Order: sequence, then C-alpha cells, then structure tokens
Amino acid sequence: MQDDEEILDTNRAINRHSGAHIDPYEHYHRFNRKEYDDFTTIDWVRDRTRYLKRHRSLKFDEKKGWWNWIVSSHDAWSGWLIVSGVGILSGLCAGLIDIGTEWMTDLRLGVCPQRFWLNKKACCWSSNLTTADNDCPEWLSWSQIFGIMSSSASIFAFEYFVYVLVSFLLGFLAAVLVRDLAPYACGSGIPEIKTILSGFVIRSYLGKWVLLIKSLTMMMVVSAGLSLGKEGPLVHVASCCGNMLCRLFPKYRQNEVKKREILSAAAAAGVSVAFGAPIGGILFSLEEVVSYYFPLKTMWRSFFSALMAAIVLSYINPYGNGHLVRFEVSYDMVWHLFELIPFIVLGIFGGLYGAFFIKFNIMWSNFRKNSALKRFPVAEVVVVTVVTALLSYLNPYTKENTSSLIRHLFQQCDQSDSTPLCNYINNGTYVINTNDRANFPTLPAGPQVLRSLWLLALAMLLKAFVTIFTFGIKIPAGLFIPSMAVGACFGRILGVAMEQWYYYNPDTFFFKLACHPGRVCVQPGLYSMVGAAATLGGVTKMTVSLVVIMFELTGGLQYIVPIMFAVMTSKWVGDAFVEGGIYDGHIRLNGYPFLDSKEEVKFTANASEIMQPRKPTILVTINYNGNTVGSLLELMQECPYQGYPLVYSSESQQLIGFITRKDLKHRLDFALETNSNITVESKVYFSDKIPAQHDPSPLLLKEIVDLTPLQVTLETSFDTVLDIFRMLGTRKVLVIHKGRVMGLITKKDILRHIAASTDQDPGAIQFH
Repeated sequence: MQDDEEILDTNRAINRHSGAHIDPYEHYHRFNRKEYDDFTTIDWVRDRTRYLKRHRSLKFDEKKGWWNWIVSSHDAWSGWLIVSGVGILSGLCAGLIDIGTEWMTDLRLGVCPQRFWLNKKACCWSSNLTTADNDCPEWLSWSQIFGIMSSSASIFAFEYFVYVLVSFLLGFLAAVLVRDLAPYACGSGIPEIKTILSGFVIRSYLGKWVLLIKSLTMMMVVSAGLSLGKEGPLVHVASCCGNMLCRLFPKYRQNEVKKREILSAAAAAGVSVAFGAPIGGILFSLEEVVSYYFPLKTMWRSFFSALMAAIVLSYINPYGNGHLVRFEVSYDMVWHLFELIPFIVLGIFGGLYGAFFIKFNIMWSNFRKNSALKRFPVAEVVVVTVVTALLSYLNPYTKENTSSLIRHLFQQCDQSDSTPLCNYINNGTYVINTNDRANFPTLPAGPQVLRSLWLLALAMLLKAFVTIFTFGIKIPAGLFIPSMAVGACFGRILGVAMEQWYYYNPDTFFFKLACHPGRVCVQPGLYSMVGAAATLGGVTKMTVSLVVIMFELTGGLQYIVPIMFAVMTSKWVGDAFVEGGIYDGHIRLNGYPFLDSKEEVKFTANASEIMQPRKPTILVTINYNGNTVGSLLELMQECPYQGYPLVYSSESQQLIGFITRKDLKHRLDFALETNSNITVESKVYFSDKIPAQHDPSPLLLKEIVDLTPLQVTLETSFDTVLDIFRMLGTRKVLVIHKGRVMGLITKKDILRHIAASTDQDPGAIQFH
C-alpha cells in the first residue's frame, strides 16, 4: 500500500485529467474508511499494517507541537480508558442483573407487600431469617395474599398454579422481546464471541439493543426457572459494552484488529463478574478466545478490565454478604489420598455426561434448525418453560433457584442447617450436627437423608434432560450453572455414599490408614464441588481456567488438586467420545468460519489439493492492461468472488498483486458518482503513468492493489498453509508455480477440507 502523500498525489493527478473538482482529502478519508461486509472475515495483516502506519505517523507528529503531543498521548491511553470503562459497565450490569434476578425469582413464591421491590432475603432481614426455608411475617406467599387458607391441598394447588403462571409469563415475555427487538440476544453468545474474536464480522451482534434486551430477558428466563444460567450471556453483555465504547475512539472504531483486543478484555471482564472470578476470567480469555493475533499487552488489559469489573461488583454487593465468592465453602478439612479414586469416578461421570449432552444437544439443535420448529421460537420457549415449571415444582431441589441448589450442595452440615439432607441419626433421634463438624463423629444417614438422595437423583436427571432442549432456544441461555448442578447432585450422592461406607466399614484398609476414629473422614460437600467442576469441564472442555474459576467460586484453595484430577479425567473421557466442547459444536452447526488453534489435523495434503479452482476450471484474473470501468463492473457481476489476482496477461498468468472485490467496487462506484468525466468507457490503469490526452478520462487504481499477497507453491504442505492462516490471520493465500498464479486458498477452503477429512459436512461452512 502507498503512503498517505502518494495516495493524495494520485488523487490530484486524476482530478487534473478529469477536470473534476473533488477535494482529495475528502476522497482520501472516504476511500480509506475500511469496513467489512456482514458475515465476512477481516484481514488481520492489512488492518495490523494500517494500525502500525497510523501509530508511526502519530509518534512522528507529536514532536511538532504540544497539541500533537496531547493527541498522541490520548491515543496511547485510549485502550486503557476503554478497558476500565468496560470493567465498570460490566460490573454495573452484572450487579443489576443479579439483583433483578433474585427479585423476579422470588415472585414465583410470593411478595413483600410493604416493600414490593425487595426479594425474600432482603424482606426478611429485619426478622433475622435469611434462608429460603424460613418464613417471616414480612413475606407473604401468594396463597396468603389471596386468602386461600382452607386446606393444605388448596394451598398447594394454588401456589403450584401461580408458580407455573409466573414462569410462563416471564418466559413468554422474554421470547417476544428477543424475537421482535433483538434476535441476536438469544443463546449463550460465547460461540459467536469466539468467532468474532477470530476475525469474523457479525454486524449488530454487539449493539446497544442487544445489550439492553439481553440484560433484561436474562433476568426473566433465569427467574422463570428454566434450566439455564446467566454466566455465558454475561460474556456477551460485557462484549457489547466493549464494542460500544470502541465507537468513541477512532483508533478502535476504524480498525477491526484493535477492536478485537478490547473485546478480548471484555470477555475476561464478563467471566469475572459472572463468577466473581477475575483471575479465572483472564485465563478463560486466554484459553478459550484469544488467538495468535493478539499482543502480550492484551493480557494486561484483560487483567485490568477484570479487576475493575470485580471492584464494581463487590461494591454493589448483589449477594448481600460483602464477598465476591459466590459459593463460598467454610470447611477446610484435609482430603485423603484414597479419595482420588472417587474423584476420578466423578471425572469419568463428567466426561460421559459432557459427551452425552453435546451429542444430543447438537442433534436437537440441528433438528430445530432444519425443521418447521424454527418458525415457532416463542411457542418452543413457552412449551419448555411450562414443562420445566410443572416438573420442577414437585421436587424441592429443582423448585429452588439452581444457584441456591449448588450453594446448598457445596456446604457441610452444621448447626445452622436443618434441611433433610443434613438430618443424621444420633442415638435413634434426628439431630443437628455441631459447629465443629470436623471433630464430630460420622453419623448414620436417616430416612430423610436417604429420601433427599433420591430427590437429588431425580433432580439430576431432570436437569440433565431438560437442559438438552433448553440450551439453544431463542432466549438468552447459558449452561455453566445447569451443568454444574448436574455434577453437584451426583457428587453429593457419591459423597454421602462414601461417608456411609466409612461409618459402617471403618476398618477398611484405606479408611484405617487415613482416617482418625471419632472424626469426620469424608466431606460430601467436597464431592459435590468436584462433581460440578467435572461436568462443567466435560461440557465445555475447559481445563486450566475452570480449575481457577472453581477455586475463586468457592474459596477452597486446598481442594485444587482434587478438582484438577476430576477436570483432566473429564476432558480425557469426553475427548474419547466427542471432539471439542459444546461451543465448538455450535460454531460448526452455524457454519461460522472459526479456525481453532487447538485443533489437530490428522491427515496429509498439499496446497494443490485444496486450492480453488480445480482443473480444468480456470482462475478468474484481471489483466494489467486493457481494462475499462465497464469491463471490470461486468467481471464483478459475472464472477462475484471476494477478490481477483492481477496478472500481466491471461497467457502468462504472471502475478503482480491482488485486488479485493470490495476495494474495486468501492473505487469504481465512487469514481462514477463523483466524477462526471469518468464513464463506463474510461480506461483503467494500475500504474502511476497515464496518457497525457485521453477521452473519456482514465481511472488510476494502483492504490487498491496489494503488491505483496501471501504466496505458497503447489507442493506446500497443508500443515504449513494451516499455520499461515492461524498465525497471520490472512483472508487468502495465492498458489504460485514458477511465477504463474494457479489458484488461491481461503479460510473457507481450509475449513471445508478439514470438515471433509473428519466426516463432517463441508457444506455447513457458509461464510468466508
């Protein structure tokens, strides 16, 4: 590409020949406003080069005066200003969403008449009864509000009806808002965010309407009791905040590569506020969304953005405990080496569940996409909502909020817990354990504990089954919390089983070696925590970031090793059945051109086997000489490719450079619109020299020619071509043989070849 003055000189030369009065600076700014079409891939190489040229120009100009120095300094600090703003907005949005969700969730059960804007926990603060199991005079159930007190059966029936009705209204309203106002607000958002950060353009996906509607409907659908979470959608919300702030600064507004650096930091902030896990958010950004294209400073900006988000969320204090830790555990019992075996069992379960969920959810999503069901998104949401509510109300562990269920399962049984799950037998009577649970002997499980385990098993099956049909419907839907709930239920069941095994068989050799008589040996809450990590890892295939998120989520630093064992086992088992996580599956299902840097290629090929076109088809090129405006317009109409190689002649096919379709069309249309002396008969030149006299006026297009396109030979291995696309982020590579252009390779060609070689549908890749 030419420098700025060269382009301006070219514009002046065109104006002199044509006699038109076009402001060259206006032309320059209009022409160089590089925008990409919707559903296309950006050119990382070109945008990075444009940024470096702009940066050097600002650094050179800052020596010319104090104002230029201010402009340069503002430009340098704009990135930090944006990521701090992203963190603040993300924390604010997450805090408001958490508060709103708690209030809407409790609406299914009752209301605080004197202060209707308070949820049950806040309403009962004055009574010092803050758990969901306790009643307080300030909080009234719907049967009390309407005076239905005749019998327990009528109370149950009425409250059951209101529970389902409120769930239906919340789900229906959310589906209508998404359908009519912001269709992009549906789903998790993480598959699309990963694809956008890899260089794909999805217009309006990160717009203000999506931010508003997704934030509002996220509260509704979680409160409706659907088997979904708000953690994935919060990453989408944070990315919307980042995209909106990028529009305020030209450095990021006009450069898609720089914008994606901010979006990467926004993803970290989203996870930070979703789990109260700032370090886990940074690692999630690095493990799941950041690619080769981002510089090291992106990590520091992600760190700062996650920090700001965590500070704001902590100040808002949506959980009412003054802590960021969402599922804080208070026990610090030492785990024993023999417990690695049940932890590995939990990992195996997590991997199997993840493979099961991915397979059947993708299968159902594909059915929805290709059947008449896709025409009735609101009806599907309503059916799933009503069925979920009808089944959930009958089980106390599915009736309550899923986050509350997980928090309950992670805890130990102590004096403050009077739930059936913690009512153990002591001397033939039900008692509550002492505060010092570690120094209290293991007790036998009574009928209430056994009944609770059966209810947990049913809750686990319901969550596992319903989530398959819930994730992917046209409302905001995350799967972190439902996946964790499945593992937490199974882990608690296994933990109680191990606990009772120790009680009835304390002389078993591994118990005898590790445990002390009269003290607790097995902590069921730990098994629940490890199980939650295992199932979430099996579904998402996250590893390092997941372990850190679980540590920050619970505060259980001493339990990192068991979690690591379970997560690694889960990933190994899951990979044996399904390649990639649920987000990768939905990326493939939607046909997004996402080139995973972690994907291994297990076949051999060379450039000649994947290039386009294949013989005997001839590659469409543009000759260096003999072109007119009309002939080029006709070429673009007949051959609507993304770009065209520029060659000396059709016979020689000697490569000069490459011209993108968008640049060529923009330049031709601009010339015809603004210069009356340019007609379809005007000659087009790709050099600096044009004839002194010419009628009609000629058009000079050297500035749109990329004279240094990436090139490979026919024999270049597929692995090398793949690395070029992965590491450089180019949109195309030309295939050359002895200086002659033979074909070209796009990212779409790469992805289709990988799909065909791995028994997938190559036709599913729809975009470039």
